[in-house]
Amino acid sequence: MGDLHRERSSPASVVVVESANRRTKVIATLGPNSSDEATLRAMIAAGMDCVRINMSHGKLDDGLQLYRRVRELSAEVGRPVGTLVDLPGPKVRAGSFGSDSVVLVAGQSIRLAPGNRASTAEVIEVNYDELLSHVEDGDTLSFGDGAIGCEIVGRDGGSLLAQVTHGGPLSGRPGVNIPSERLQLSTPTREDLRILDAFVEAGVDMVAVSFVRSAHDIRRVGTEPHPRGPLVVAKIETRAAVQNLEGIIDAAGAIMIARGDLGNECSIEELPHLQKQIIRMCIAKGRPTITATQMLESMVYAATPTRAEASDVANAVFDGSSAVMLSGETAIGHDPANVVRTMARLAARADANFDYSGWARQMVELHMNEPSALDRQVTDALTMAAARVARDLRCTAIMCITRSGFTARAMARYRPDAKILAFSPDERTINQLTLSWGTVPLPLSYFASNDEMVTEAVAVSKARGYTRAGDVVVVLAGTDARAPATDVLRVVHVT
Repeated sequence: MGDLHRERSSPASVVVVESANRRTKVIATLGPNSSDEATLRAMIAAGMDCVRINMSHGKLDDGLQLYRRVRELSAEVGRPVGTLVDLPGPKVRAGSFGSDSVVLVAGQSIRLAPGNRASTAEVIEVNYDELLSHVEDGDTLSFGDGAIGCEIVGRDGGSLLAQVTHGGPLSGRPGVNIPSERLQLSTPTREDLRILDAFVEAGVDMVAVSFVRSAHDIRRVGTEPHPRGPLVVAKIETRAAVQNLEGIIDAAGAIMIARGDLGNECSIEELPHLQKQIIRMCIAKGRPTITATQMLESMVYAATPTRAEASDVANAVFDGSSAVMLSGETAIGHDPANVVRTMARLAARADANFDYSGWARQMVELHMNEPSALDRQVTDALTMAAARVARDLRCTAIMCITRSGFTARAMARYRPDAKILAFSPDERTINQLTLSWGTVPLPLSYFASNDEMVTEAVAVSKARGYTRAGDVVVVLAGTDARAPATDVLRVVHVT
């Protein structure tokens, strides 16, 4: 059932393949092996819903050029493809190991010194000026994805003395994970804000903020609220972020569980439970959640994933992830389109086995009773009612007519079996909804009276093949363009 597909031709005669059952979105990171036009076309056809442009690597002009290429292809194929720019944040890196990798061996002694020039197997330079004063004896530091680590055992003049606890190869300029409580670097950095200004001017849909530690870090981004500005995605990858999770979720538009750096700060046995806790809190508050890092890591080189990776993707879907993200698998992998296709198939199969009725019962327990504005309470109540009506009447679709996307995101919390069709006249809202679970973003000409909007939405859904004559649908919308919230629920027979 998860392998069923529907094909439709775009205005440019590009065939786009969509899984009929997939509700969980697929985000793919672009890089050297996935930035050319032909590969991007293949990735869109394979099921990519959103691209991630990782600004930790490459130049600003190259990132902007890649963004514009995605926008052009999205318009050409007639399918929304969201754009997410990932800001570097206060990333600490080692000095370059040069063109050849070095191998650290467990038990060997190494030195860590402030600097940003070159590193060897004996002396690793770290581009953090306060390294000597902020890092203490007994601290554990790790490199790259965390597989290689060392413990600080002392200091000697201008360097720290360390012993390798877990060995392995290091190459290029790997990241150095220093415990977040030791770092005194602000998020976002000046460089982040420079990159952000350029992408906001270009019209990017979403921005991911790295190494968030509190809601204050999100507020410092300073962009206009979405959809006038980009949807702000907070990356949860520090112990401090976990401790301040509720405030961060309230301040952000979406959450990314960055399991690489988070796994460096938390014990490995704790990580799966944190993933579930974060997703659960995000669903309760109507925030999309991205599960990321090493989901299909073996496919950087292999044609198929490991059995454990396939189970990891399925479990992320069962936990309630809105989207699953590919990183190195598509950025530097040997076959990015195949990786996207594989991820889409795995997510579709998990979606087909999702416990929709059980989820509805969980949502009653998850529903937050915290004080909120009347407009939000009205939308919350109507989306809960729409989920029940759609289930009882076996509706084909739930149509959400929305200005900001909030109604569709609130509707997605209930994981309805019916398709969620989100209509908006705002192009950025449509692109931002590529991140939301089970949501098909569709264009609306303009906000008008309720009758006019509903008539257009039904016509568009029929023309696109999402509904047909005889179907019963639920429609959520405002009374007219002046309505401050979704305040009308209608059951419509499609004719």
